[in-house]
Amino acid sequence: MERIYMDNCLTSKPADEVIEAMLPYLRDKFQFPGNFVSSGSEISRDLEIFRSTIADSIGAKPAEIHFTTGGTSANNIAIKGYLSANADKGTHIITSVIDYPDLLTNAAFFEQSGFEVTYLGADRDGFIDLEELENSIRPDTVMFLTTYVNHTVGTIQPLQKIRQILDRAGHQIILHVDACEAYGRIPINVDNLGIDLMSISAHKIHGPQGVGALYQRNGIQLGAVKHGVVRLDVHETGGISTASIAGFARAVELIFTDFNKYADRIRELSDYLLEQIEEKIPHTLLNGPRGYERAPHNINISFSFIEGEAIMVMLDLTGISVATGSACASQGLKANYVLMAMGRTHEESHGSIKFTLSRYNTKEEIDFTVSSLQKIVDELRSRSPLYNKE
Repeated sequence: MERIYMDNCLTSKPADEVIEAMLPYLRDKFQFPGNFVSSGSEISRDLEIFRSTIADSIGAKPAEIHFTTGGTSANNIAIKGYLSANADKGTHIITSVIDYPDLLTNAAFFEQSGFEVTYLGADRDGFIDLEELENSIRPDTVMFLTTYVNHTVGTIQPLQKIRQILDRAGHQIILHVDACEAYGRIPINVDNLGIDLMSISAHKIHGPQGVGALYQRNGIQLGAVKHGVVRLDVHETGGISTASIAGFARAVELIFTDFNKYADRIRELSDYLLEQIEEKIPHTLLNGPRGYERAPHNINISFSFIEGEAIMVMLDLTGISVATGSACASQGLKANYVLMAMGRTHEESHGSIKFTLSRYNTKEEIDFTVSSLQKIVDELRSRSPLYNKE
């Protein structure tokens, strides 16, 4: 059997159709857009089509879409751009202790620059405390940062309720959403959810690496974060790969042509994976909520008495790719900060494995994975001084 890949939270395999869509822009249509030559005009028209494709997928206008070199760049442009241009409106930011590192590091940067930051707590399923959010709002609160789908446990934050709380403040509070784990996995309509700024990424949805997009609601002003020549976008100055943008748009078309069917199939697979693990392997703990309060692709489970790193390495030797903890949190063997904030113990955090599925996974792969996992867990527990089989 070929390698089984269940680490789609980190990145995903580019679809064959995506690679095909990119090739013309790598071979022949390599020019930057322009207005006075035929080749540049053709690229400009293509880019507008790609922009409309992305916009349609989230209920936005094409002019509200800005192509970036990825989700991290989009987050930085949104957060730094807004706060630098609107500091006169207030210097208080709210985020949470379980958010994606992009948001937390930006919050820390502004905290060091004279802003005040409130970090909300979370419950055992990874939902932020909405009462704490409401009580944290001040007259000088200007921005709330959140991760729509948690990158570690897949929890979906209730954005409509969050928007209602922000609106009750009586003054404008910008809602910035990191949607890189949510986009292409759950429906997103920026108007229905009241999102002002949002980052998305191509490589999480079988598009190419190195390209993403920023949604910027019409009327929201951003200061310049990157300075230089404007090739494709006023925010992401310099060159962006047109081929990658073409691949991004094709990946979006493949998913959103029949989005419900696509998402339902992945949820069916992840439900099956969870069912098989819980049925065949004792002493497990699901991290995050069950059902439709979690994204369809993410199953995070703690295996008692053993280390997740050991499970991951042994699965890798078997030809199965998974993740432990948060792929973006630390390169060291530290307890995962999201799981710890959710009230897990060090042992539960260190014993966690994250399976993130895609359209390319099958039930046969899941059966093989669970069978392999069962043998690995039994072997590791037999060596563990913490495990008493009796």
